[in-house]
Amino acid sequence: MAAYSDVTRALIAGGVDMILIETIFDTLNAKAALFAVRQVFDEVGTELPIIVSGTITDNSGRTLSGQTTEAFWNSIRHARPLVVGLNCALGGKQLRPYVEELARIADTYVCAYPNAGLPNAFGEYDETAQETAEILRDFAASGFLNMAGGCCGTTPEHIRAIVRALAGVAPRVIPRIESACRLSGLEPLTIDANSLFVNVGERTNVTGSAKFRKLIEAGDYAAAVDIARQQVANGAQIIDVNMDEGMLDSQAAMVKFLSLIAGEPDIARVPS
Repeated sequence: MAAYSDVTRALIAGGVDMILIETIFDTLNAKAALFAVRQVFDEVGTELPIIVSGTITDNSGRTLSGQTTEAFWNSIRHARPLVVGLNCALGGKQLRPYVEELARIADTYVCAYPNAGLPNAFGEYDETAQETAEILRDFAASGFLNMAGGCCGTTPEHIRAIVRALAGVAPRVIPRIESACRLSGLEPLTIDANSLFVNVGERTNVTGSAKFRKLIEAGDYAAAVDIARQQVANGAQIIDVNMDEGMLDSQAAMVKFLSLIAGEPDIARVPS
């Protein structure tokens, strides 16, 4: 986080107009960057617009660290970005459903700057400027976009073609999103007036489960992780993790346990 803070101070001192945190494949990194940026804003007494752009890495529709588009948005929306978007890894054809999803759920401006298609066997991009521009015009005409551009494989000619193709197309109207409790693990969880009973797994709480507490005290984190897995397998939609116990180094235990379950997709798919 110190590196993000240093970079932010330097950018502000250099006179930038906004901060772009882009090509996000690991949301935890992005959250560290956002925290650092906001902290520096408070420190220097100024605030600039923030753009946040995630990267869906393949047709699974997830970031490299495993989050869906909606879960990604739920994870970073607290930072109040001026624009949220998707870029890199995929061409526009592959990126379309995820941009559409983001446009539906985000109560801020949306951007997309895909690659010029997928790379060929030599790592080069064959999609022409006109092809890329036509794809982004479809995005804009469908009401998905407020900003557009190009990432890997795009050239100044691609950008010129995008500008021409989008000229005169009305920008996306920011939707009014109903207030709700919006959480995320690798997958989103929305709790609103239409929700039924929400199952909270509480056996990963040292004050609520003697068995879990003894495992943590003994350093048996493998067995403790299995308890979290059982909670999710048995229908928990959220797991309650608590390490507040007088005989524990609670901070160290919490960091270690959360790091372990973050590496287990069958557990990390739910919020904790």
